[in-house]
Amino acid sequence: MEIATLAGGCFWCLEAVYDQVTGVESVESGYIGGSLDHPTYEAVCSGRTGHAEALRITFDPRAISYRELLEIFFVIHDPTTLNRQGNDIGTQYRSAVFYHSPEQKQVAESLLETLNREKLYSDPIVTQIVPATQWYEAEAYHQAYFARNPLQGYCQFVVGPKVAKFRKQFAARLKS
Repeated sequence: MEIATLAGGCFWCLEAVYDQVTGVESVESGYIGGSLDHPTYEAVCSGRTGHAEALRITFDPRAISYRELLEIFFVIHDPTTLNRQGNDIGTQYRSAVFYHSPEQKQVAESLLETLNREKLYSDPIVTQIVPATQWYEAEAYHQAYFARNPLQGYCQFVVGPKVAKFRKQFAARLKS
């Protein structure tokens, strides 16, 4: 198994998608990239800790490649908005790939170069590609949030459409 760590706005959105991806063994919402030890959700939301809301994905590279995980990532969030995803604003909502090896860094940089060359987005991609730092698991109520709260307003209007977009564009990658 390998680990991928991605930040692309609210971790509920990312988790809801990657929970459904073939080859993904587990997903965990949490915080990475900041300066405070053992941050809380409230501290991270203040924007003063430097952490990003992120997702740690444990995956089987024989079933899905790291590049394929990143291809999904660049479809399900907007990599062109600095420190923002929709109405979620602040550095905690930045777009970032936190790599765990030189190989992951190379794959991420290569894909970013390809996306920029193909001009798939009208604005420049601002996704950071940075080394993974200390990971902190988010509070238990954040784990599997969409699965447990599908009727909650944010889930219906923000998370749900991202899940639907993933399911339409990556139908072949859905778990059975």
